[in-house]
Amino acid sequence: MRFQKLVRSLVTAMFFGSLLFGTVLVADAEEGAAAPNPALLDPSLAKEKAPDTYKVKMETTAGDFAIEVHRDWAPHGADRFYNLVNIGYFNNVAFFRVLNGFMAQAGMHADPAVSNVWLKARIPADPVKKSNTKGMVTFAMGGQPTTRTAQFFINYGNNSYLDASGFAPFGEVVEGFDSVKALYDGYGEGAPSGKGPNQGKLFRTGNGYLKAEFPKLDYIVTATIVE
Repeated sequence: MRFQKLVRSLVTAMFFGSLLFGTVLVADAEEGAAAPNPALLDPSLAKEKAPDTYKVKMETTAGDFAIEVHRDWAPHGADRFYNLVNIGYFNNVAFFRVLNGFMAQAGMHADPAVSNVWLKARIPADPVKKSNTKGMVTFAMGGQPTTRTAQFFINYGNNSYLDASGFAPFGEVVEGFDSVKALYDGYGEGAPSGKGPNQGKLFRTGNGYLKAEFPKLDYIVTATIVE
């Protein structure tokens, strides 16, 4: 009888010990998975040259789509987009400016600290080789082609008039354009011109501001290089 009790005690101890060990392993795995890429706070670590062509799958809350990037269209833009995707920059990033018939814009990071360092990480201008037509993907800029950093937009229609201002497309949506069109556009243009998100406030406060005041916005869940 004593022997049986001893065995039961040992088995019980082993069972709970294995549970505890498993819990520690899971916690460690989750902690490792959650560790941010150091390049998010140091753009100098994200300077890899992109392949001649590559495809990015974007899983969003409105559905998935794929962007095919061509480096010869806009080398600086293609390299920057490649690095941003690789370091996980676009994960949990909102399409904060979606204008029906015009375009859908994203690229302001969820974390203001990340947005702050990338604001200064400008890339040189690319000559405009492709037009801003339906499905073309282009970096946004603050007045001059040399102010491009991390924000990009997807053209909903023929916006070729943007070409003359230096907006150089680097890629094209080749799959899932219906998902792009499904992105929530009910808030319209951003403040102060419209009732949508204020970019200055988003820059300072991150996703907390969007979640609280613009809960219907769609987000990039993950962006990954698929080929």
